[in-house]
Amino acid sequence: MRTKPFLVALLLTALALPAYAQAPAGGAPSGPPSNVRGKVVKLDGQNLTVKTREGQTVKIALAPNTSVRALAKKKLSDIKAGDNVASTSLPGKDGKLHAVEVHFLPPQVPESQSPYDFKPGSVMTNAKVSGVAKAKSGNVLTVSLKGQPTDVIIDSKTVIVGPADATMADVKPGKAIFLRANKAPDGSYTANNITIEKNGVKPPM
Repeated sequence: MRTKPFLVALLLTALALPAYAQAPAGGAPSGPPSNVRGKVVKLDGQNLTVKTREGQTVKIALAPNTSVRALAKKKLSDIKAGDNVASTSLPGKDGKLHAVEVHFLPPQVPESQSPYDFKPGSVMTNAKVSGVAKAKSGNVLTVSLKGQPTDVIIDSKTVIVGPADATMADVKPGKAIFLRANKAPDGSYTANNITIEKNGVKPPM
């Protein structure tokens, strides 16, 4: 029987790393997986219907081994030096990165910083925490990125989350959902991962 630490580590890894869906029946994927954000319309067996935040209704074939996870609220005080975290940030008028959300990563996830599709100009940063300090603009989360300190501003609106248990039974109509899906040339989607709203905590990424 697998231990609880093993399952927690597996859940964290699934949240942190891109989850690549199986090849769709309509042909090979046309590109890298896409992020799908929206609300559940219905789940019929392994067939998921989502209304995306852009207003489209898409149908996604879920793999038999699809992982389902939820998130739980955390506090800034839960973030310690040495933790590996990911942050979705937007540039502020002060020229600094302001975090929309922060979530924890497994230690083995490599550090990186790249454009992200949350909103225009958003950036995803994966790195180890060096420290947290008070500042006029909020709290400053300092991470080490390629050996260089990088500051991310954390304010009262920043959502901080960690992993929580979930099952397919939690995938209900109206619930907010985030997943990575492959799109085939014929427009069909497949996925093997779901992050679902639970206990009022919506996927913030």
